Amino acid sequence: MGKKKNKRRAEGNDNNDRPKKNPKPKDQNKSSGGNGKAYVQILGNGMDTQDTSPSVLLFFDNRRFLFNVGEGLQRFLTENKLTLSKIDDILLSRVCSETAGGLPGLLLTLAGMGKERMSVNVWGPPDLDQLVEAMKSFVPNAAMVHTHSVLSTHGSNEVASADSMKFDHLYVPIVDEVVKICAIPLRPRCSKVCDPMKEGSSKLNAPLVDDYHFAEDLQAQMKNSTAEDALDPGDISVVYICEFPEIKGKLDRDKAAELGLESGPKYGELKRGNPVKSDHLDRTIHPCDVMEPSFPGPIVLLVDCPTLSHLQELSSLQSLTLYYSNTSEQPVEMCKKVNCLIHLSPASVTNTTAYEQWMTRFGEAQHIMAGHEPKNIEIPILKSSSRIAAKLNYLCPQFFPAPGFLTLKQLKSLPSVSRFPRELSLPTSCRFIYAENLLKFNLLPYKDLGLDNSGVADTFSRTEIIDELTSEIPEIVSASEHIIQLWHGNNGTNGGTPLPSCLEGITREDMEIVLLGTGSSQPSKYRNVSSIFINLFSKGGILLDCGEGTLGQLKRRFGVEGADEAVKGLRCIWISHIHADHHAGLARILTLRRDLLNETPHEPLIVVGPQQLEIFLDRYQMLEDLDMQFLDSRDTTKSSWEAFESNEDNDANGSASRLKNTLRESGLISLNSVPVIHCPQAYGIVLKAADKTNVIGKMIPGWKIVYSGDTRPCPELVEASRGATVFIHEATFEDGMVEEAIAKNHSTMGEAVDAGDAAGAYRVILTHFSQRYPKIPVFDESYMNKACVAFDLMSVNLADLPMLPRVLPYLKLLFRDEIVVHESDDVNSAIAEV
Repeated sequence: MGKKKNKRRAEGNDNNDRPKKNPKPKDQNKSSGGNGKAYVQILGNGMDTQDTSPSVLLFFDNRRFLFNVGEGLQRFLTENKLTLSKIDDILLSRVCSETAGGLPGLLLTLAGMGKERMSVNVWGPPDLDQLVEAMKSFVPNAAMVHTHSVLSTHGSNEVASADSMKFDHLYVPIVDEVVKICAIPLRPRCSKVCDPMKEGSSKLNAPLVDDYHFAEDLQAQMKNSTAEDALDPGDISVVYICEFPEIKGKLDRDKAAELGLESGPKYGELKRGNPVKSDHLDRTIHPCDVMEPSFPGPIVLLVDCPTLSHLQELSSLQSLTLYYSNTSEQPVEMCKKVNCLIHLSPASVTNTTAYEQWMTRFGEAQHIMAGHEPKNIEIPILKSSSRIAAKLNYLCPQFFPAPGFLTLKQLKSLPSVSRFPRELSLPTSCRFIYAENLLKFNLLPYKDLGLDNSGVADTFSRTEIIDELTSEIPEIVSASEHIIQLWHGNNGTNGGTPLPSCLEGITREDMEIVLLGTGSSQPSKYRNVSSIFINLFSKGGILLDCGEGTLGQLKRRFGVEGADEAVKGLRCIWISHIHADHHAGLARILTLRRDLLNETPHEPLIVVGPQQLEIFLDRYQMLEDLDMQFLDSRDTTKSSWEAFESNEDNDANGSASRLKNTLRESGLISLNSVPVIHCPQAYGIVLKAADKTNVIGKMIPGWKIVYSGDTRPCPELVEASRGATVFIHEATFEDGMVEEAIAKNHSTMGEAVDAGDAAGAYRVILTHFSQRYPKIPVFDESYMNKACVAFDLMSVNLADLPMLPRVLPYLKLLFRDEIVVHESDDVNSAIAEV
């Protein structure tokens, strides 16, 4: 492979991985009729981690509609070999991080695929424009996005704003020959008061509110609010109704022959509704003479009712009356039969009697419960990475702990679980099913109408994975046993290298480095984008970068409840630079923390980052309160801290003063941002722990952790890293791709190791690998006397640092067939074509 091709592949931009022909706009008016293929499908991103809203795909032969784009959707599509380039329209049920967190990354990917002439339409509530405006601070191709309010009517120039929208009104923003999509805005009944079951917390043990007491509480709230209360940003949800055109009956060939009509073009005219002359009789044949009766096309509803306050509004919507089957308010012939309802509403809403009663209004429609159902935590959605994690855990559980998920039985036994969500209690005439990943409901051809689980993947157990592993690599059994022996025989040295004094008397509760995302550019099947969790245990934690899907990775490492605790305990989030793969998961983390601490006295979370990030966050806060306090990275450089300390009026920079206090409470004495060589306002970071005194009065120096962010080899960073305990350095490219590394302002493996050597670092962890290396990058074995390659969810406790380089030979055994440059990875093929 030539160097130029290597360069393109390393950044995920190889033209050979794109469609061979220039993309052409699709014929969006070609009818699927009643004979084409159409279905809705659950894209179960986030169903296991419960960190984001699942997406729903409405598929036609010539069109694709995608409802909601939560974080991690691209990685999910790659995992399941689903593709992006045929998506025409994206529709959001709400404008918030839960439903739109994956939109920036998706748009960047589509832009990189050459879709300039295939503009994607994005639809949502009126505040969608504010989201796009915020994204423009770091999405250079945001202009290619055509945003539309769903509160509009097809063929009309009138668009409802947030102030002028009509509630309980049926808007019809999309109409063509394949589908009519209607939208009904849904607001909470009382917007200025706190909903007793506000969505946001991912806790599974939130007690269900008795419907009677809920009604009492809501009435009391409404007495304290007024009709003029302004809606908060993000309050509006949208109920989508997808109506298919009338399905024409079949042509009766026997009747046509009786009327003297021969098979041929006239059949087509009749099917199109036009009369024709008989071939053998002196008469005109009308469609009704030979065509079977037409019948209504299928109807699908997508319902996102996020809170109980929204439920009060939903249950009283008059604009839905037409779709109820058991209403006396409409003549039977006027009612429209709904075939399928997909419920994106959370269990805290759907598991109430009020919601169940509302569901029964749709008669025999099929209900698919796609909200955050507790049972889904037992079924990994990203199966490929789950398999890798299980194998790594078998080989070296010390660095690769078992995922933090508990079984439902274990969850129910926890003392903290006061009341587990109950199962739905519906009459037998009301058909419902809990959604599974990739479950379909077929809509066309009409004869196939109904549920289709043929695409639902088989589940697998850890035992099955390990049996497969030991069968393929029998030596792995003895390797795992040898690693255990190494740990038991650890004497605090490694290859003659003495233990740093900062590790004397270290405990397992001092600090742990959790590599949440170790890939570059965009999420892939095996590696998520950049994020590192510095776990300070009882003293909280710090996030270094926060790429898309960071919350999901926290859930995979610590479990649903454990991740909530980690988010609540965050002391600071530090962002290296403005590129989306380093911060696109920030809003989701911040909004979850806000909701988790909603009823607890707390201070806003400090976010340190480049100035462009502040622009994005300020704009985004027009949509959702992020409950954060921003501090420019420039104010956390060594020189800025020195100026701050010399200034008698230290309160002049309140954010810096707060950060200083926060660091002290966390057992740290400094957080220094160091300018690096990548893009404007790109930084690395140096974290230094406070010194300690041991039981005999000896002073033990604090540990020192360095993270490079994205950079070329940087002398200033090396100087700031002198004597680092751990130096985490980006290593995007293999050593043979220096030219590419220079062109992209990244580092090679060898350059990263050399930087660690020059700094005198005790251990070097290499990360941020090009997605051209699906599982393990290409490296020179001579680097590994003090360095180690990072993997997603790898957890390095300070107490285990002496062992870090010694496990690499065993990792090589696990991936012995993978340490090559892959010519056919899934990254680009999966973004090339749904």
